[in-house]
Amino acid sequence: MPDVPFKRLLTPGRSDERYFFRSDFTLNLYHGCNHGCAYCDTRSVCYGIANFDQVRVKAGALPALDAELRGKKRAGVVSMGAATDAYNALEAKLQVTRGALQLLLRYGFGVVMATKSALIARDADVLAAIARQRYSCIAFSITTADAALAALLEPGAPPPAERFAAMGALAQAGVPTGLWLNPMLPFLTDTRENIHALLESTAAAGGRFAICHFGVTLREGDREYFYQTLERHPSLAGVKAKYVNAFGLAYMCPSPHAEALAAYFAQECRRLGLLDSFPALNAALATVEPQQMRLL
Repeated sequence: MPDVPFKRLLTPGRSDERYFFRSDFTLNLYHGCNHGCAYCDTRSVCYGIANFDQVRVKAGALPALDAELRGKKRAGVVSMGAATDAYNALEAKLQVTRGALQLLLRYGFGVVMATKSALIARDADVLAAIARQRYSCIAFSITTADAALAALLEPGAPPPAERFAAMGALAQAGVPTGLWLNPMLPFLTDTRENIHALLESTAAAGGRFAICHFGVTLREGDREYFYQTLERHPSLAGVKAKYVNAFGLAYMCPSPHAEALAAYFAQECRRLGLLDSFPALNAALATVEPQQMRLL
């Protein structure tokens, strides 16, 4: 397993809280991902990640992160795993993500993370401690309630039910968590039935929010891999042709029913008491005041 060289780990850049979770820095401890998601944008040629399905770690990341955090004049919120899931096949053994979370806790930083892995429930103790001292949020990426379809589109990820169980474990521990329905795949997952099932499961698990963009992005590298997956499975026959006819080479590929689905989504979130926008979510989580820093 080759290690990944790096010059620094924390990349500064405050997010626009109207369109995304609050963050002041990004942090990626791994390269590549084993979840095999057919639609993953990080497969795009523009990112230049060779052998994307092979997970590699940034060797020596934890001592380097310790030094970088110690050198910051002000604590902030760190977005982890933006380019690759922080809870991948190597994390169960290496525990680099857990070590990074402990460092964020020590230095008073918050954390934002999207994941498809149920392994994150292992770190509920550290995540809960971070959430008590600063803005923190864990978003579970779950695109479909259909376990069979998920197995085709996300073959290396845990089934949706396992992700909802992990969401429940985090919620019970006091970690702000919820649904990241991104992407929504036109002609595959863009139905009221799917939305209803996912939102009901989110509320039942104790999730506080559900965010959706009602479409998918496709570009060179990502698009080809997605189409190859569609062609590989007989049950998805004809879906590629619908994409080609509807979107051509467009980057943004919204659901043809986006407007109606967005209205239904908002209606269901109100019924279930789920926050459904970044401004509302970020405002709700910003009420956490920094407390005494400590390390588990």
